[in-house]
Amino acid sequence: MAKPTLSPYSYFGFFSFIRAFNSWALGIKNASSPRKALLLYSKMHRQSVPFDSFSLLFTLKSCAPLRNYNLIAHLHSHILKLGFVTDVYVATSLLNAYVVASFDDARKLFDETPDRSSVTWNTMITGYSRNGDINKAQELFEAMPVKDIGSWSAMIAAFMNNRKWNSGFECFREMVVNERIKPDQVTVVSVLCGCAHMGSIGSLLGRSLHGFIVTNGWDLNVETGTVLVDMYAKCGLLLFACRVFKLMEQRNVRTWTALICGAAQHGYSDEALSLFEAMQQMGVRPNEMTFTGILNACARRGLVDEGRKYFNMINQYGLEPRIQHYGCMVDLFGKAGLLEEAYEVIRTMKFEPNVFVWSSFLSACKEYEQFQMAERVIEQVLKIVKPESDGGVYSLISDLYVLNEKWDDAERIRKLMVNVRKTRGSSFIRS
Repeated sequence: MAKPTLSPYSYFGFFSFIRAFNSWALGIKNASSPRKALLLYSKMHRQSVPFDSFSLLFTLKSCAPLRNYNLIAHLHSHILKLGFVTDVYVATSLLNAYVVASFDDARKLFDETPDRSSVTWNTMITGYSRNGDINKAQELFEAMPVKDIGSWSAMIAAFMNNRKWNSGFECFREMVVNERIKPDQVTVVSVLCGCAHMGSIGSLLGRSLHGFIVTNGWDLNVETGTVLVDMYAKCGLLLFACRVFKLMEQRNVRTWTALICGAAQHGYSDEALSLFEAMQQMGVRPNEMTFTGILNACARRGLVDEGRKYFNMINQYGLEPRIQHYGCMVDLFGKAGLLEEAYEVIRTMKFEPNVFVWSSFLSACKEYEQFQMAERVIEQVLKIVKPESDGGVYSLISDLYVLNEKWDDAERIRKLMVNVRKTRGSSFIRS
């Protein structure tokens, strides 16, 4: 029996259908907002246009940032009806949407997914990391049948994002030395983020990774350059941070902020303020962290008037002051001996004062021997601090009682501090 042939007109109709078919998916992919992507998706449904995996995939990717559980569940139902739930790419995209909208449902979907790609596994590792369950993330990583560079990067990032710096470095070493896998830029960026928190050891590794980047001829893009600037600045190598900063062809607010905060942290307050002025002249809008660095610089130099100006500037840029900003102002006024103004900031701030704010205020009271000011807040402070974790605050209160010759109260505080060690290397104001 002869096979049926298609006339030229039939071929033309067939390829027109394919073009129209793909144009819907392309339209959803290029939609300027999740709402417009959903409108196209709904229009396909109303006009009975056949769905393909790409139209579903792009719809899920567009809607995932909304974190709307009902919407994701509705799309899930439609995917089930269409029979695309077995498509590994659609299933992985659906899993990613659930990870940010409802992690419990993400776990159920992962368990029910028969065909898993490495991306599926990596998505769940990242999901557990975001939920702070680093042990489950590691358990899943070790259970993976095949690990690719993305899997190692996901696990390293999970360690770094949960402040498990040593574990992250060990995972990186195992990947490079034992598995002989060459790191990519994503992996290197994750490790560099950890280097910024590891002092001299992190500095050595960070410089080695910088050399690796140069040797491989990788472009110094915004993300890689910003992480390098941040790493060098936090490690106290400001000269290297400035060199990388100058080599970058493009910089964003995070790049400027990394250098400003690093300069402020290491006592280069004037340089931090100059950088801020240059940043404004370049038309880069500061964010909340930028102002934390600037106010920290003012506090370290005792620049009260400038501190007031920059604090008011937060609202001028349409930003909301955060507790770090209030803490910097308390530190600034306290170091300048303006304890009434520091207390007024605490009394009127929109947040409940935390241990760092109270520590800064009590340190100023001790420095200027203003026990009456401290006595206003001591009982309130004792309600929120804990001997096992806030030993430094208890020491401050005890010292204040001793300075005022209130021996019984000092002894009462000391008894609460039995077997409590003061945390070393902590700072009242965190940048």
